[in-house]
This record gives sequence, structure tokens and C-alpha cells, in this order.
Amino acid sequence: MHIDLNVPIPQLQGQSFASLSKKAKGKQPQTQNTDVIYSPAQITALEARVDALQHLGYTVIAFNQVVQKKIDPKTHINALDPLLARLRKRQEIAYVKRLTIVLDEDSEKGFGLTTGNASLVAPYDIIALVPTTATSFSLACLTHTQPSNLTAHIISLPLTLPRLPFNLKHTLVRSVLKNGAVFEITYVGALGGEADSSLGVAGTESGSSAKRNWWAAAREVVRVTKGKGIIVSSGSVAQTDLRAPKDIGNLITFLGLAQNLAHEASSKTPQKLVLRAQTRKTYRAILSEPKLVIPEDIAQSDPTAEEAPVPDNPPSPSSAHPTVQKSNPKKRTLDETPNDKDARNKKKKRSKGAGGGEGDS
Repeated sequence: MHIDLNVPIPQLQGQSFASLSKKAKGKQPQTQNTDVIYSPAQITALEARVDALQHLGYTVIAFNQVVQKKIDPKTHINALDPLLARLRKRQEIAYVKRLTIVLDEDSEKGFGLTTGNASLVAPYDIIALVPTTATSFSLACLTHTQPSNLTAHIISLPLTLPRLPFNLKHTLVRSVLKNGAVFEITYVGALGGEADSSLGVAGTESGSSAKRNWWAAAREVVRVTKGKGIIVSSGSVAQTDLRAPKDIGNLITFLGLAQNLAHEASSKTPQKLVLRAQTRKTYRAILSEPKLVIPEDIAQSDPTAEEAPVPDNPPSPSSAHPTVQKSNPKKRTLDETPNDKDARNKKKKRSKGAGGGEGDS
């Protein structure tokens, strides 16, 4: 099983994501068109990318919706449900919904991952964070990766910047790995391809300089994490930039990653992440509702086991487990015969006579 957890969606039409200006913050926001509209050309291009991923051997893909700064209940719109409704159903591939929040200086006061916005986050299967400042990276690692119904599963780093805007401290990295989250490396930067423009990270370069920055930053990520807790995704909007899982595994081995870890970066590690993401809907992201599963062989061999009547007055513990009484040697047992009784009495008389003789002497 090979998984790609970063497939960008087309830009929306008929919707404005522009934030309110400082002068208009105190005023009533204007009514916006909340209809999610995709053109036929966008649907066709996305279908072609999905067909290419399926041809390359991917069985699970995640469509990525990007939100800037934080989740705002006044402007947030779920763009993935209308998109998935228009895509063609495929039996060999599964779709996953992902929400990515790009964090900047304004996000340091809050990402919008609060209990009040839980209903907005519930439709998404995976939550990812893209920190661009040292403070937002620290908050994302220490606070928002802890198990809860609003936990973040992926920490995606802007690898095409001239340099990372923060240091990858070992304490923060260990906290992320301990909480079960992972770090994401998008290989589109290594190819110099077209990345998702909706990320809107300031200072992102393209071309040969972007590839040089990507290799330097990706090596640093592998060095700090020691190859653990890393997933590799495409993050590409062009069909020509997609690569097969084995090609990606060979590519990231040049980062100093072992061959087995490079293979797991697109198979086992994202598979565990998807399973962990399902626990967001359970109690504290740990427990789920238990279910009794009876094996088929037992049900077929003993069909009356399920139909056995339950008594109205079940036996008490004392009757179910009777106590064992010690036998009294003075009482006659059921197996004792009269001859055995006479022999036992004679033996007692001889022992008394012997004791009395010793006393007289």
C-alpha cells in the first residue's frame, strides 16, 4: 500500500478568501458568495492527476485544502465535500480529506483549533500545520500534536525557503514523535516543479535555487529526526511532476535515509498516520466503542450457543462453586466395612495398653 497525503485541489471560483482590513474589523462583514464552484477544466485536470497516481501504484490519496493564518468560522468553507461529489468513484483507490493551516505571526495568538470550531474540523480526516515562525513551530509541536479531537497529525515544513525560519530543536522534534505526529517532506521541491500556490509562504523560491534550498533543508530534517516519523508526499499541481513510490524512495535515500525507512516513508508511516487520525472522533483520541465479534467457525460449530436461554434466577456464587469440607476421621466413611471398623478398634486398644504399661513401670 502506497499513500500520497498531499494532493492540492484547484483554486476556488466565486469565493473570496481575502481577510478583512484593519478598518473593517469592527464593522459587519459583507455577505460573500459561499457557493463552491469548480470549472469543468479544473475537474478534468484533477481527474487526470488521480488517474496518474493510480497508475503509479498509489492506493490512498489525500486532497489538501489550505487555510491561511487560522480557522475563521465566519469565512471558512468546506471545499472538499463538493469536490469529492463531482469526482469519479474508483474502487482501487481511497480518498482522504486533509486540512492544512499556514501559520504566521498573526497565528501565534491562536490557530482556530478550539472546541468552538470542532464542528468545522470534524469533516476532515487529517489536520496539518505549516509553521513559518519560531513561535508557531513551538506551539504546533508542543500543544497541537497532543491527542484530542483537534489534534494535528502532520507538521509540514517550507523546504524551498532560502533557510528555515526556525531551528529544529531536538526537544520539539521528540515531542512531535512521542505524540504520534510526523514531519512531511514534499518531493516537488526536489524536482523544481510547480507547488501549491495557495500555501502563500513568503520568500518561497522556484527553479534551481528552490531545489538547492530543498536539499539543504531536507537533509537537516532527516538528521534531526534520524529518519523516524517522516512521510513523503507529492504536493504537486502538475501531472508531469508525479513520481512512482520506488522512484521517491530512491530519491530520498540521498538525504541519508536508510533504504527501509525510505520505503516506509510512503507506505507504512502514512498508513499508521491515517489510522491514528481516525481516533480524533473517539474519547481523548485513545479509546473507541468496543464491539463483540464472534468468530465464524465458533458460530457455525455451535449454533445453539447464541440461542441458549438465560435462567431467570442464576445460581449464586456459593452454589456454583461449593466449598470442600474436610473429612472427619471419627465418622464412618461410605466405603468403610464392619471388618475395617473392628480392626481400627483393636488398634486403638493396643495403643492404649502400651501407654498404660509404660506408666505403671
